[in-house]
Amino acid sequence: MSENATENATENATDNVLRVGIGGPVGSGKTALIEALVPVLIARGHRPAVITNDIYTQEDAQHVRRTLAGVLDPERVVGVETGACPHTAVRDDPTMNLAAGAELLERFPDVDTLLYESGGDNLTLTFSPVLVDLFLFVLDTAEGEKMPRKRGPGITESDLLVINKIDIAQYVRADLGVMESDAHRVREGGPVALTNCLTGDGLEQIAAFLETFRKAAA
Repeated sequence: MSENATENATENATDNVLRVGIGGPVGSGKTALIEALVPVLIARGHRPAVITNDIYTQEDAQHVRRTLAGVLDPERVVGVETGACPHTAVRDDPTMNLAAGAELLERFPDVDTLLYESGGDNLTLTFSPVLVDLFLFVLDTAEGEKMPRKRGPGITESDLLVINKIDIAQYVRADLGVMESDAHRVREGGPVALTNCLTGDGLEQIAAFLETFRKAAA
C-alpha cells in the first residue's frame, strides 16, 4: 500500500464516518441497492455520500446522480475509474478509493455515511479493512437458487449478505426459502437480508443493521 493510502487509513480511524462497501456480481443490483438505501438513510437523519467504481467509465455514478436527483446533491456522488479488476481497487490497493473518499469528505465534512460500490466481480470479492468498516455482498435470485451454496469469501465473509430481486424468484424457479436457509448455513448464522429495491422491501432492515454496527463501533 502506498504512503498516502496509509495516511488516509489512519485518518479514517479517527473520524465518525461509517464506511460501507457494497460488492457483488455484475447485475446483482448493487447500484439499485444504493439508490434505494440512500433515501432511507436520509429519512433516518443520516448524511450519506456515494463513491462508485467502474473500470473505464463513470456510468454507475451518473446513474446514481440521475436517480437521486432532488434527493442527494449530485456533488456527493463520485465515480472512480479503476482501470483494473474491481477487487484490486477495493481490496489489493485501495489507494484511488481512499483518495476519492478523503477529497469528498474534505468538501462535505458533514457526511456520516460513505457508501463504496465496487465494480461487478465474482464471489471472491472482499473489501480491504483499510477502506471500509464493513461490507455488504449482493446476490440476486436470477443468478440461481444454488448461489449461496457456492460460498466464496464474498458470501461467507461479508458482514451482511443481501439476496436481491426477491420479486422475480418465482419466474426463475428459485426457492427463496432454500436460498435463505443455505445462506444462513454457509455463513454459520451470519445475517442475511432479502430485498426488492423497487418496492423497498428489506431496506429498513439494512439501514437498521448499519445503525447497530455504527453504535457498536462508537
